[in-house]
Amino acid sequence: MAKLLDGSSLFTTINSGLTNTYSVLSAQYKDGVSLENLIKNESTTALASNGINQNFKSYMQSNFSSIDKNNDGIISAEELNTYSSTLLKQGLTMEQLTQLCATNGVSSSLLDTVMSHFNEIDKNKDGKVTNEEIQAYGIDASVEKQKKADRSNMLKQMSTFYDTSVNKDDSSLLDYRLYDEDDNEEV
Repeated sequence: MAKLLDGSSLFTTINSGLTNTYSVLSAQYKDGVSLENLIKNESTTALASNGINQNFKSYMQSNFSSIDKNNDGIISAEELNTYSSTLLKQGLTMEQLTQLCATNGVSSSLLDTVMSHFNEIDKNKDGKVTNEEIQAYGIDASVEKQKKADRSNMLKQMSTFYDTSVNKDDSSLLDYRLYDEDDNEEV
C-alpha cells in the first residue's frame, strides 16, 4: 500500500526552524530579539556559522508585528511559541510554504505535491493549508488511485463472449434475449 500524504513534516520543520533561529538570536542579542536586531545586515556566512537560517530570520523580520503580540518591540519565546501554534492550527499560505520550506529540509516531493495541488488541498478555500487538509487530500488521492487500479484490473480480467447459436441478424452483444434451445424461438 502506498504511503499516505502527511504534511506534519512541513509544520515540524517550520516550528523547529523558527524556534532554533529564535534561540540562536536570543542568545546572540542580550537586549532581546528586536526588529532592529533582525534587520542587522549580517553576511549569510556569519548567520549560517551561528546556526541561523536566513529564510527564518527574514520571515521573523517581515512578520515581526504579528509575532510581537504585546507590541513591546521584543519577540519573547512565549510569543514565538504562540505564533507557531497559530500557524499549525490556521495553516500555511503558498507564500509561507515557499519562504519557510523551500530550502529547509522538507521533502521536495511533499512540498512539490502540496504546492502543485494547493487549491485542491485547501478545502475551505481560506488560502491556507493545514496538516489535516493535506492528510485528507492524501487519503482522497489514494482512494482515487486505488479505484483506477481496481477498474483497470477488472477490465483486464473481463472477456467477451460471442454466442454463435443466436441469429446474428436479430441480436448484438447488448441485446439480451432468451431463446429456447430446441427451436431457436424467443421465450
